[in-house]
Parts: sequence; C-alpha cells; structure tokens
Amino acid sequence: MFAIHATASQPEVVEYQIKAAFLYKFGAYIEWPEQTFSQASSPVIIGVMGSDAVADELAQMSSGRNINGRPVSVKKLNHGDPIKGLHILFIARTDPSRMAATLTAARGLPLLVVTETDPTSMPGGVINFVIDGEKVRFDVALRSAEVNNIKLSARLLTVARKVIGAPS
Repeated sequence: MFAIHATASQPEVVEYQIKAAFLYKFGAYIEWPEQTFSQASSPVIIGVMGSDAVADELAQMSSGRNINGRPVSVKKLNHGDPIKGLHILFIARTDPSRMAATLTAARGLPLLVVTETDPTSMPGGVINFVIDGEKVRFDVALRSAEVNNIKLSARLLTVARKVIGAPS
C-alpha cells in the first residue's frame, strides 16, 4: 500500500516522486465532512505550496486518475494564495513565519495539511513527511485532523511511522 522507498541515485528527484505518490494515495484514506464537495463529481483539489517539482510530478501522476471516484486537480500555490476550497495541501520546507501563517489559515478547514517540517516546532499539519534512513516516511497528528474535521482511515495510521495523539 505505502511501500515506497528512495534510492541512492538521484535522491532528490526520487524524493519528489515519492512525496507526490504519497499525496495522491493519502486522498483515498481521508473522509471529509459531507458538505465539503458541492457535487458528486466535484474534484479532489490538491494544492502544492513551495515545490513546483512535487506539483508537476503529482499532476502527471494523477492525470486521468481519481480518488474515491472523484477526478483530481493539482494547483501550484504561492505563499499567501487562498487555500479555502482545497482538500489536500502540501507545504514544502519554507520560511517558518510563512508556514505559520498558512497553518493558521488552514486551521478548522476540512483540509488534509501535509508538511515536511518538525511538527513540534510548527504545529497544525496533519501529516508530516520525514526522512528515515533512506526512506520517505510520515507521522500523523490526530489532534490536527480532529481540528480540521477530517477522519483518517485506520489503514493509514497503521503505516505511519508515528501517530501523535493516539489513545494509549
């Protein structure tokens, strides 16, 4: 399901490909509130901020494919662009003050926010990419998902490297 590994050759390019694949796959394991989509045919909109390489890879990979029967639309975003109406938002490594502003704007929206920064220093993301050895892995913050009113599949949680806020 999520068996994706980086290799030593062209590690940066492979990392973009892996992150794009994860972003696409995450959509199948998220339950948004009923009113999130205006129509049954409304697309899942994935915004990518701060990484054109990930956005390009994701657009190519998702072209003609769907997430839970919905078409996929990928948008490249700049810091400060509106995020309302997105369903998944990936924020690449960025200036902490810019990221903080985006995370604040995302708070409470029915939005899966995916980052690649330390969640303890920048809370608000639901999923955070980490490099573990040579693998791209991810951690999940359940409280952030709850605040954004999205539900994460147990299948997604079982493959996370770490689940923060899990019941003990």
